[in-house]
Amino acid sequence: MSIGRNLYCVFIAVVTAACSSSPDDRIPGDNETIPVEVARIEQEVVNEPVYASGTFTSDDEVIRSFKTGGVVQRLYVMEGDAIKTGQLLATLDLTEISAQVAQARLAHEKAKRDYERVKNLYRDSVVTLEMFENAGTALEFANEQLTAALFNQAYSEIRATENGFVLKKFVNEGQVVGPGTPVFMTNGAADGHWILKVAVSDGQWSTISIGDAAVILTDVGDDRPLMGHVSKKSEGVDPYSGTFTLNITPVPGFKIPIASGMFGKATITPSIGRKVWKVPYDALLDGDGNKGFVFTSCNQKMAIRQLVSIAGLYRDFVMIDKGLENCNAVIISGNAYLKDRSPIRIIR
Repeated sequence: MSIGRNLYCVFIAVVTAACSSSPDDRIPGDNETIPVEVARIEQEVVNEPVYASGTFTSDDEVIRSFKTGGVVQRLYVMEGDAIKTGQLLATLDLTEISAQVAQARLAHEKAKRDYERVKNLYRDSVVTLEMFENAGTALEFANEQLTAALFNQAYSEIRATENGFVLKKFVNEGQVVGPGTPVFMTNGAADGHWILKVAVSDGQWSTISIGDAAVILTDVGDDRPLMGHVSKKSEGVDPYSGTFTLNITPVPGFKIPIASGMFGKATITPSIGRKVWKVPYDALLDGDGNKGFVFTSCNQKMAIRQLVSIAGLYRDFVMIDKGLENCNAVIISGNAYLKDRSPIRIIR
């Protein structure tokens, strides 16, 4: 008898709790119309600054090497040395190439004597025209061999083609190198040919044009900014980083010391506006990197789950650049209970 009385009390308590709960406390069912709040949105054009960072380099970095192979006889400069146009930087041991030049010169002299002899004999009708022409061909061949040997001898040394600095040394004296083996890396930075290479995303790249103004900051020079402009845009993505490269050239005449590889930060002002939507934070769901979802409602009766591309996060809103082309409102309240194509009722 007591057990029945206890079960009856539990049943009455459950019924009372169910009757006392308000409708707003219940999780909506799959087919139940859900009350939501929406915010109107409009696409607008913004010219937001692009912030990027990179390292300084010069637009004339060159790998210096010998035309011929051999033993490195002398290196006249080291890493970090300033160089002048025409300055001798390195030489090979010329024993072998000088012997080749001597051989080519002797062969040329012999071919010249043979030609003169055959020419005189041909004039006296002693030899045929074919023999005379062959002697002329042999002389031309010997002359070309001598020219090639002299050319190789001239390029058995390395000279600076412009004022600059030695950035890197790859070999040492006494080392055997082949034709084209890197010996030095130099640049023309002594003439102020510096550029800042920065990486930007595809969305940022599309808004930036050559000539757009930029402000550069470095960790040297008492935080004095450098004024510059975008001088080059890459036309293809870097396969390693997935970004695009911009070259920013400082205005000539700056006094801040710069070295190759120095870090710099740039603020670029794009000349092309960017079309975006400014969406309240409450509308964004499942954000991951530059992707996320929002619920939209064009007919005000059904919620549509829409994938969007996030262009930027700000204090009061999220900037969206793709995904809201056919929408004029996003749901900002009640979206936690929504599924794709859920029926809705707009309360505000």
